[in-house]
Amino acid sequence: MDQTLLIVEDDPGLQSQLRWSFTDYKVCVADDRESALAAVRKHEPDVVTLDLGLPPDPGGVSEGFATLQEILSAAPHTKVIVITGNDDKVNPARSIGLGAYDFYQKPIDPEILAFVVERAFRLRALEEENRKLSRLHITNPLEGIVAASPEMHEMCRMVERLAPTDMTVLLLGESGTGKEVLARALHRLSPRANKPFIAVNAAAIPETLLESELFGYERGAYTGAAQQTKGKFELANGGTFFLDEIGDIPLSLQPKLLRVLQDRVLERVGGRQEIKVDVRVIAATHQNLTRLIEQSLFREDLFFRLNEMIINIPPLRERTGDAVVLANAFLETFNKQFSRNLLGFSDSALAALEAYHWPGNVREVQHKVKRAVVMGAGPLIEPKDLELSEGETRPRVTPLREAREAAERKALCAALTEAGENVSKAAELLEITRPTLYALLNRFNLKV
Repeated sequence: MDQTLLIVEDDPGLQSQLRWSFTDYKVCVADDRESALAAVRKHEPDVVTLDLGLPPDPGGVSEGFATLQEILSAAPHTKVIVITGNDDKVNPARSIGLGAYDFYQKPIDPEILAFVVERAFRLRALEEENRKLSRLHITNPLEGIVAASPEMHEMCRMVERLAPTDMTVLLLGESGTGKEVLARALHRLSPRANKPFIAVNAAAIPETLLESELFGYERGAYTGAAQQTKGKFELANGGTFFLDEIGDIPLSLQPKLLRVLQDRVLERVGGRQEIKVDVRVIAATHQNLTRLIEQSLFREDLFFRLNEMIINIPPLRERTGDAVVLANAFLETFNKQFSRNLLGFSDSALAALEAYHWPGNVREVQHKVKRAVVMGAGPLIEPKDLELSEGETRPRVTPLREAREAAERKALCAALTEAGENVSKAAELLEITRPTLYALLNRFNLKV
């Protein structure tokens, strides 16, 4: 697509000189405010060069400044380069204050002005690309989820189907992938949306306090228990209880948790009265529960009670294009929070975002963009602002074991989908035996 340059200049000689200096662009010319605004509306130029001395005030600047303001009002993303007199000290700064991209002082050197114009075109194109990327997530209907990848959109559809049910859901994913965000989406789209959503991170609470935190305690149950206190399960009554890092629940508490899941009944610490609770339970972990069962660290019956439905959240490195979309969303958020006006990411920063492995997933993107907004000199964020060095941004070679497991999981899911979750038919499609298929289901924590 042609890049359009509008030259606003009332001197016919300069008009001709500038037109011949920019043969690489689609050039249109205007000689006063009215014709300049008409050209902006008709041609939608990316860049404008504007001489402040326009008729009927060619010896002053009032008409030029009025034209600048009206151009930016009509086309706020257009880059306007203001051309001023060679001894002008005040008006260049005033032009920038009114929103001009840059200024250039006469006499005009075509080569230097061409460099300024080319830089303006590059920035204009980059900003437009960033705006397109930042709009990609708008199609996603789940509040709080910023994603453009097919992997995440498929998962969002799964959340929408599960939300109206009362099924217990187990969210599996690496740290920082957004497990609590998905848990809140399941609650928000459910019939329990107007009831409490209570979240507890089992890894963040000392083992000695976890039981009373979850189940509550009676007065006098232990030293310091001065009054009867409800636990988190009771506080979530009627709503949703989200238990994060369930793999860290000690074995001693797992029978009580299993009873809540099976019978929706609990007993407070120090109490004997059975208390019924109406809660939907959503659990999450980054750990391999099957391996914990093999190590006798997690009860198998609790695992089977939890995995009525499992959602595997893909790590960011497996979400096509999501790193850039997330970075743009966080940039918009932190620009507002810290009153900054960074325009976007440079080409090298975008390449770095796409190439980096993101071991910390979404949370790591958030932290890096936050630092870049606070510390970056702007107007564009560079790789150094994101603390992404050249070595870190080289594409990662996936270990063969990981690649093989990913391929097996993908083939297994595709076969089950095509077979309508009929195990025998899926085994035939994969040309394996049913016991082998069941072993793969167990290995990948999948449930038919």
